[in-house]
Amino acid sequence: MSVTPDLSGQTAVVTGASSGIGRAIAERLGACGAHVILSGRTEATMRQSVDAITRAGGRATVKVSDVRDPAAMAHLAESALELDGRLDIFVNNAGVAWLAPIIDGDVEHWRAMLETNVLALLVGCQAAIRAMRSTGNPGRIINVSSVAAQDRASGVYGATKHAVNVITQTLREELADDSIQLCSIMPGLVATNIGRNHNPAVIEGIVAVSGVDTTFVPGEHLANEVLEKGQAALSDFMMSPEDIADAVAYVVGLPASVNITDLALRPPKGFDL
Repeated sequence: MSVTPDLSGQTAVVTGASSGIGRAIAERLGACGAHVILSGRTEATMRQSVDAITRAGGRATVKVSDVRDPAAMAHLAESALELDGRLDIFVNNAGVAWLAPIIDGDVEHWRAMLETNVLALLVGCQAAIRAMRSTGNPGRIINVSSVAAQDRASGVYGATKHAVNVITQTLREELADDSIQLCSIMPGLVATNIGRNHNPAVIEGIVAVSGVDTTFVPGEHLANEVLEKGQAALSDFMMSPEDIADAVAYVVGLPASVNITDLALRPPKGFDL
């Protein structure tokens, strides 16, 4: 069952909202009544989300941007103030993953993960805090991490997500006297296109069980139909983006007297890409 707190009058920013977890979070927050500012690189899919939010009676705005651009990332929080004079929720969701062994790794893949998963999140947190402080209204920052952060041998990707958890906890202590709460949400395996850079044999298996007649090309996006049907067939091993959206909606819908600091979400049966 979907979690739908009343977020009427609130403004939320969601990064990585073009697809997957970010898109599901943006649509869920919009359905809950928040004005959602969607940030991502693919305008067409974000426009589809805007249509869905609008049909549900909500309000949404698209900001086409690359989180690896610090100026663009900082401007997202400023956009909320320009549009509504407030910022209540900031979701640092954008992320990228390559899970090759370190000895076989590509420095540009490492750079992309560090810039997207860590540096962009730092800039987003800083900008969101400044915006929330400027208006004095309570706020929540959700940093999407990964259960890989809990594994000390999860490679460069896991290291970036461990950094997310460290940054979140450090900021939590720095903001002890503020009305801004932070939560690190750590999903396990979710049916999204972040897996397109992983073991081709595993992805081909997901395509096969989906029953969709298509060919997987490593590095290319899988169709939503493949992801949805593959997840439905493997629900014991993979969660859906909507499951993570439920968790975010639950956290931001709690009263200020309740602060969930870390939340790990796993499918019923373990599986590691």
